[in-house]
Amino acid sequence: MGGTPAITTMVSPRKPVVLYPSPGMGHLVSMIELGKLFTARGLLVTIVVIDPPNNTSATGPFLAGVSATNPSISFHRLPQVKLAEAELPEMITFHLARLSNPHLRDYLARTSPAILVVDFFCSAAMDVAAELDIPAYFFCTSGAQVLAFFMHLTALHRESTASFREMGEELVHAPGITPFPASHSIQPLMDRHGPAYKELLDVSAKLFRSQGIIVNTFRSLEPRAFDTIVAGLCTPPGLSTPPIYCIGPLIKSEEVGVKRGDECLAWLDTQPKASVVFLCFGSLGRFSANQTREVAAGLEASGQRFLWVVRSPPSEKDSAKTKFEKPAEPDFDTLLPNGFLDRTKGRGLVVKSWAPQRDVLAHDAVGCFVTHCGWNSVLESIMAGVPMLAWPLYAEQKMNVVFLEQEMRLAVAMKGYDKELVEAKEVAAKVRWVMDSEGGRVLRERTLAAMRQANDALREGGESEATLAGLVDAWVHA
Repeated sequence: MGGTPAITTMVSPRKPVVLYPSPGMGHLVSMIELGKLFTARGLLVTIVVIDPPNNTSATGPFLAGVSATNPSISFHRLPQVKLAEAELPEMITFHLARLSNPHLRDYLARTSPAILVVDFFCSAAMDVAAELDIPAYFFCTSGAQVLAFFMHLTALHRESTASFREMGEELVHAPGITPFPASHSIQPLMDRHGPAYKELLDVSAKLFRSQGIIVNTFRSLEPRAFDTIVAGLCTPPGLSTPPIYCIGPLIKSEEVGVKRGDECLAWLDTQPKASVVFLCFGSLGRFSANQTREVAAGLEASGQRFLWVVRSPPSEKDSAKTKFEKPAEPDFDTLLPNGFLDRTKGRGLVVKSWAPQRDVLAHDAVGCFVTHCGWNSVLESIMAGVPMLAWPLYAEQKMNVVFLEQEMRLAVAMKGYDKELVEAKEVAAKVRWVMDSEGGRVLRERTLAAMRQANDALREGGESEATLAGLVDAWVHA
C-alpha cells in the first residue's frame, strides 16, 4: 500500500550522571549545587553519599530538605563501612572512600551511568570507573590556585627531600600562584613520609587520568592560575593536562532542612545598612575558651555592631571521628566574659553554633565577614559583595588567605592567626579598619567589582555558563 510513512519523533533519554562527594557538609553542599545545574540542563543526577563514621544522622535532615525542594536529584547511600579505632584524622576520608569502593562498584555496575564526577578526596573511585569503563571527572571544591598547587605537587615532591614542616616559613613556589609559606600548606602534607602525604600524591597523579576537572571558581577571579594550568605549566613531564571547566561560583542556593535562623535575620532587619560585622567559622571551626574571650573583648572594644556565631571549644575527648559529629551547644555563662552580653545588648547578637550564613551575608546590614576562608564561604562573601577579614583554621584555608590577600586582594588577614592567640586588640583594630577606614572602603569596592564579575560569569553566555553548557552538550552527544 502506498501513502506517506509515519514520522516517529525520538526523544533521547536523559543521560544519567553520578556525583560522588566526600563526607563533610562543605563538599556535599557544593556537589548538590553542581547537581542542580546538571538537572536544569536535562541530565539525570544521582548523588552517592558516604556516611561519616558513627554518624548516620548528620546529613539526614539536610538531604531530606534538598530532596523535597529538588525532586529531580536522587540520593543513594552506600552501606556503612567500619574504620580502625585509632584512625588518623587526615586519613578518615581517604579510607572511607577506599573501603566503600566495593559498594560503589556494585552500584555503578547495576546502574551504568554515562558519567561519574568524583570529589577530590574520593579519588579511590577512579579505579572503579576505569574498571567499569565509565568516563570520570574530578570536581574541585576549592579554587583554581589550590588546584594548580596540587597539579604541581608531584614536581614539588621530586624537587626536594624536605617535609613542608621542616621548611617552616620557606616559600613554596608553584606555577601560576603566589608563593606561600610551607607552614601554610594543608596538615596532611606536612610530613612527606606520612600516609596522608602519600594519599595526596596519589590524588595529584590521578588528576591527570581524569577526563576533565570541574572547578568551583570563575576564570576572571583567578585568571593567572587558570591560564597557567591550561598552558600545561602545572603538569608533570610526560603527562597531558586534562580539560579544565570553571563553572562557578556555585554557592548554596537556599537554606534547606535546617532551622531557619529567623532570629538572626530579624535582628539584622533592625540594623543600619553595611553596619554589622558577621563572624562565622564554618561547620568545623572551633576556638579555645581563651580565644573566644579574646574575640569577645575585641568586639566590645571595637564599638562596632556584630553578629557572632559561637561554637563550643574543642575538648580533650575529641577524636578523629568526632569531627563529623555535632558538638554540644556552647554555654555562654562560662564561655563569654562576665556581663559581655548585657554590655553589648542591641549592638551585638551572639548565636549558638549555627546561622544561615548565605542569607546573613546577603543581608544589606552586613558590612564585613570575619571568616575561616573555606572556599564555599569565600564565594558566598564575593557573591554578596561583603569584604573579608581572614582568620584561617584548617584544611587549605591558610593557602587561601595568601591568595585572597596577595593575589586577589579581596581580604585582609587577622595578625596572629598562625600563632597561639589572636589578641583582642588585633580583633578590635582590624574590625574598625574594615568598617571605618579608607583602606576598608577600597577593599569593599574591590569586593563589589568581584561580585559583578561573578554575576557576569553566571549569566547566559557568560564564561562559567558557557563552559557548563559546552560540557553538558558534549556529554549529551557523546
